Amino acid sequence: MSRKKCISGPKTKNLKTVFRVPASMQVALALILIRAATGQQRDAREIIRRSVAASEHNWKIARNYTFLQRTEERQIDSAGQVKSKQVKTHDVTLLEGSPYFRLTERDDHPLPPGEEKKEQDKLDKSIAARLKETPAQRERRIHEYEQRRERQRADMAEVPEAFDFRIVGEERMEGCDTWVLDAMPRRDYRPRTRDTKILPHVKGRFWIDRQTFQWVKLEAEVIDTVSWGLFLIRLEPGARIRFEQAHVNDEVWLPSRISIKASARLGIFKRLRVEENTTYRNYRKFQTDSRLMVTH
Repeated sequence: MSRKKCISGPKTKNLKTVFRVPASMQVALALILIRAATGQQRDAREIIRRSVAASEHNWKIARNYTFLQRTEERQIDSAGQVKSKQVKTHDVTLLEGSPYFRLTERDDHPLPPGEEKKEQDKLDKSIAARLKETPAQRERRIHEYEQRRERQRADMAEVPEAFDFRIVGEERMEGCDTWVLDAMPRRDYRPRTRDTKILPHVKGRFWIDRQTFQWVKLEAEVIDTVSWGLFLIRLEPGARIRFEQAHVNDEVWLPSRISIKASARLGIFKRLRVEENTTYRNYRKFQTDSRLMVTH
């Protein structure tokens, strides 16, 4: 029985030879890929820049809101068990131009009558003191509060330059269409403030609303040790922070949750493991020109 012979091509050629790409085309292709990568970096960083700018306008509206802030702090032992827990709820209001934190609950229970009276007395004294301020004293107090905000704004303004950003997808979250961006620290970034010295040691992921450019969610993780105060405090790798916001009254983005899990060394011997979860609710709009009165 005869066998059919397969027809073969020239034995001296292989696929690399047949499909050889001219050197000029290889260079052109490489340039296209590089431009695409740098273009995405530029677009991702522009999204972050716009989000930082949007936060400034948002802040001017946000400061007109009062809210309840519940903070749960847990101390964790070396076996990963909770050794202590503390829960406090504060009513935060704008009192004559700057915030006032009034304790309203402890461990999710109303304060005992005696402690409630003490908190009310403290509030009344603070209102009375602020109402008696001279214009210069009031301006100085509000200026100190605004300075803290200005430092936060300056720190936030460094975020676009502190990281390399990459758009990794899109996601529907909290009823919003968001861009999802990954952030890795840039090697050439040099922090300008004490607070921003942590940025070169952090990687993160951002969820940014495509309409308002507000941060719907942020997840960040410490990737190497961060030290403060001649190594008296050292934040260890693996620390995580999660920040979430919600759209309130169709006019402003306000925090809904901040979660922190961290391990740190204090000095040489003491090690601290902490889990802290803060939630915000009952946002109420407050007229900044309103005057508060002492209750009694």
